[in-house]
Amino acid sequence: MHIPLRAIGVFHAVARTGSVTRAADELGVTPSAVSQQIQSLEVSLGTTLIGKSGRNVVLTEAGERYFEMIQAEIEGIAEATQRIRGFRSVTTLTVRASPSLSTKWLLPRLASFIDAHPGIELRLDGTNEPTTFQRENVDLEIRHGTGQWPGLFVEGLVEERFRPVCAPSVATSGNLDAAELLRFRLIHSVKSQMQWPHWFDSAGVNATERWRRVLFDRTHMAIDAAVAGFGIALESDLMMWAELKSGRLVCPVRNPPALALTTQWVTCPPDHLRLGKVKAFLAWLKRERDIWRSERDQTL
Repeated sequence: MHIPLRAIGVFHAVARTGSVTRAADELGVTPSAVSQQIQSLEVSLGTTLIGKSGRNVVLTEAGERYFEMIQAEIEGIAEATQRIRGFRSVTTLTVRASPSLSTKWLLPRLASFIDAHPGIELRLDGTNEPTTFQRENVDLEIRHGTGQWPGLFVEGLVEERFRPVCAPSVATSGNLDAAELLRFRLIHSVKSQMQWPHWFDSAGVNATERWRRVLFDRTHMAIDAAVAGFGIALESDLMMWAELKSGRLVCPVRNPPALALTTQWVTCPPDHLRLGKVKAFLAWLKRERDIWRSERDQTL
């Protein structure tokens, strides 16, 4: 049976972009031509691959399964073709991570990856929105959450340690009992998995009085607010390492409870692990993680 290879490529573009119009622009053809190719492929396969939802398209269950099966192969063919034709000398690697992790931990370290891999053009996509890998052109995500995402490769980045911190002008290092924190304004990261009530419970403090507080929906904002002297924040050493190392933040509590949690997870479809660019980034990420963890354990 004739296999409509062009139609397969057109389907891949529509599924990846989530739009017939965007796929047509990318391929340099009309939306009508794209729709004809999709219909040809559906006739060949004997099943419906794509439906409509308003102006966008949605994959049927069969369409999602088919896209998952062909994605790595199509991208491999495209990469090989571009290399042979000399279309470009680099391969694009798209990594998604939260703005806080991107700014506070990844960005200061990325130069070593870029220098070591001149053939990889890195795109860092800083957003909190979880990736829909079937429809978005993202190779790898470092996702904040619980790590429960069936169907994806998931591996914890590192176990983080959470502690109260503030600028030295607010309180000096190790100078307060846990209960004394209630006299200060407490900075809340509202999306954090480690919240003040749990910390006070672990410290044996019955925090019944109303707290003075300020709330932020981004970890990096809470950390910057603590550095600026707004109050005392409860944050992860992974996110605030530069501030702890420089002394801009200190832990004001004597013998704080040891609270550890993994909140950042490396995730992608299992097929992406076969891609050379993903392998290279994962190897680099784990080396940087191990270097950071060793330095933390020796310092704190």
